[in-house]
Amino acid sequence: MKKRTKEILALLDEQYGTEYVCYLNYETPWQLLAATMLSAQCTDARVNIVTADLFQKYTSVEAFAEADLKELEQDIKPTGFYHNKAKNIIACMKDIRDKFDGEVPHTLEDLTSLAGVGRKTANVIRGNIYHDPSVVVDTHVKRISNRLGLTKNQDPEKIEMDLMKELPKDHWILYNIQIITFGRTICTARSPKCQNCFLQKYCKEYKM
Repeated sequence: MKKRTKEILALLDEQYGTEYVCYLNYETPWQLLAATMLSAQCTDARVNIVTADLFQKYTSVEAFAEADLKELEQDIKPTGFYHNKAKNIIACMKDIRDKFDGEVPHTLEDLTSLAGVGRKTANVIRGNIYHDPSVVVDTHVKRISNRLGLTKNQDPEKIEMDLMKELPKDHWILYNIQIITFGRTICTARSPKCQNCFLQKYCKEYKM
């Protein structure tokens, strides 16, 4: 690992600690899967408000698989893109019930075979549920990894591969958790707080 990368990770650890935190509330693997699908283009805080009632109403994979599409759309409406999300959640839960005996699968291949599940969602499940080291590339990770010069790519899959080469395995999941906090509080998309940034000397975009 490059000395520079090591220094960046040491500062992130010092600032945010090394606890594994999941910002979405869930108790079971299928709940995390549904919550992650709902979180596309939506804040985790809003998803948690919606799932508080949602998981009381739909209490199993089977309940989601058998859900009425129009009703589910209304239940998840506040998360946005609800037509697509409802359709995908029902199809995904049917697949889990019919092809995987009601258990959320753990390989990348099986997970991405589910309706509405891309690499990002699959890696959230693999990292948080099965503790398979995985790099989750969300908008914060994409933006900040470019700013820090850890990748030059814009394509999430290429960024994932770059970070897997660049970061030690024990930081794959942790890096995402730390960067989400960093991206929400300091290195925001529109007006980053560069003056308060503890990583400014590593930033490719910081101008004195």
